[in-house]
Amino acid sequence: MVGAMIVLVGGIIGFVVLRDVNRDDPPSPVRAIDYAPDAAYAREQAGFDVVAPETLPEGWRATTAGYVAGAGESWHLGLLTEQDRYVGLEQSAASMESMVEKHVDENATAGDAVTVGGDQWATWSDDDGDLALVREEPGTTTLVVGHRVPVEELEEFAGSLR
Repeated sequence: MVGAMIVLVGGIIGFVVLRDVNRDDPPSPVRAIDYAPDAAYAREQAGFDVVAPETLPEGWRATTAGYVAGAGESWHLGLLTEQDRYVGLEQSAASMESMVEKHVDENATAGDAVTVGGDQWATWSDDDGDLALVREEPGTTTLVVGHRVPVEELEEFAGSLR
C-alpha cells in the first residue's frame, strides 16, 4: 500500500512539473503603440502647446494616444509603467478643478505643490490611490495622473515632457 502511494504521489508531481514546463502563458492583451505620430498631429492642430515625452522611462510603454479637436479640444497619452501601473497625460484648456474632477476624483484632495524642472505643479490625490501632478498655464492645463505610482516616478515623467 505504501508503494502504491509513492507511485501515485510521484505521478502527480511528475504531471505538475511536466505541465509547468510546457505551459505557454498568454501574451498580454495590452499592445504598445508608437505615440509620436499622434503627438505630432496634436501639435499641428491644437490651440495650445501639446507636450509629450521624447522617450519613455525604461520598461514603460504607451498604450493609447489621441487628440480630440473642436470645442473642448484635448490631448491624451496613456501609459503603463514597468510594474503595469497606469499613468495618464491629459491636456486641455479646461480648468484645473474640472480636469482633476474628471481624471482623478470628484472628491480629490489637494496636497503640497512640487517643483519639477523649475515649474510648480499642484498635487491632487484620492482615496483609491490616484495621484496627479497638475500645472495650469494661460490657455492650457496639463495633468499627469498615476494609479498607485510613486510621486517620484510621476515627477520624473512630468520632467520629461517637451
